[in-house]
Amino acid sequence: MNNYYKHLASVDQEVYSYVKMELERQRNTIGLIASENYASLAVLEALATPLNNKYAEGYPNKRYYAGNKIIDSIESIAIDRVKKLFDAEHANVQPHAGATANMSVYLATLNLGDKILALELAHGGHLTHGSNVNFSGAAYKFVHYHLDKETGLIDFEEVRKLALEHKPKMILCGYSAYPRKIDFKRFREIADEVNAILFADIAHIAGLVAGKAHENPFPYADIVSSTTHKTLRGPRGAIILCKEKFAKAIDKAVFPGTQGGPFEHCIAAKAVCFKEALQPEFKEYTRQIVKNAQAMAEEFINLGYSLVTNGTDNHLLLVDLVKSKLKVFGKEAQEKLESVGIICNRNMVPYDTRSPFDPSGIRLGTPMITTRNMKESESRYIAELVDKTLKTESKTELERIHENVLDLSSKFPLYKDLVL
Repeated sequence: MNNYYKHLASVDQEVYSYVKMELERQRNTIGLIASENYASLAVLEALATPLNNKYAEGYPNKRYYAGNKIIDSIESIAIDRVKKLFDAEHANVQPHAGATANMSVYLATLNLGDKILALELAHGGHLTHGSNVNFSGAAYKFVHYHLDKETGLIDFEEVRKLALEHKPKMILCGYSAYPRKIDFKRFREIADEVNAILFADIAHIAGLVAGKAHENPFPYADIVSSTTHKTLRGPRGAIILCKEKFAKAIDKAVFPGTQGGPFEHCIAAKAVCFKEALQPEFKEYTRQIVKNAQAMAEEFINLGYSLVTNGTDNHLLLVDLVKSKLKVFGKEAQEKLESVGIICNRNMVPYDTRSPFDPSGIRLGTPMITTRNMKESESRYIAELVDKTLKTESKTELERIHENVLDLSSKFPLYKDLVL
């Protein structure tokens, strides 16, 4: 047992036992949730530091509490690294989560009730992109564009038509379930036609952007937000990047606009993840994420499945179970796969007629299996296991598939040096 966890085990055996169980769950399952990843041990160690103890309201060299000289240095390192990583003019590394980052962007640039043009949630957008059950939909007037019904791609003709008709103050691109590359230049051209701010939410693809496996939204976007725990492989948290003209407004919107004291232990972990993402091997890692997703997509297509956009350019793919003529829908598919140790999430597909609670599709992603050093052959094999799971009703067959999952997991161990 290592020195840190022995204290947890001694003080709270109940919590410790659940932490241990969760580690074993992660080790013994195949993670295919596109919005999850395994942070490095260095990132996890940074999270568990005495930096947690410090209040640091404000920004480097401008705090409201004493004792922040060291904290200032750490936050400044994080800022410098992420600016270099994304070629950004300004960076704020304090947002606690993607939702609060987006809230801060809106607060910094819009008035309540202003118009925003964004992708419909059911077509791959995010809750904070104008869902009527989210603050964004309540506070601002969203106009939504859609994906082309035949191709599943962004319908730029509709985007331009809606922009010219509604004259939004902001156009938003960047998505939660879109399997193709985003043409930021095209969005910039449309934004310029109506004098709109271009805001890119790259929470899902930030790691791919950092690793040069996807185009950088800069210099086209005015403002970029992202989480740090998905393809970027950092701690749970977020960042806002922007052109210098928006810097003061963004910083003011984060603090004191939407947050109080920043999580400096998390900011230190962000700094670590930015350093990791600046290394040459991170480029290879992100390219492998895409290769694995494309290999998995090809295997599904060979097995007769219907994928939204008929493939992928990034880390995720959407399987349309209805068009694939399967007998299971999203909720049952998710539960059935979890029973054999394959973890994914049910997901709506464009023009879905089913409920979000039991939609027509499932979303699969390859960041987690790539972090475990799996390659194209394992990606195809996983697609075969998913196929067998969804098509069988045999308890014996499902038990056999679970054994296959455990065997595959054991060949690609997770956190070998972490002992509980």
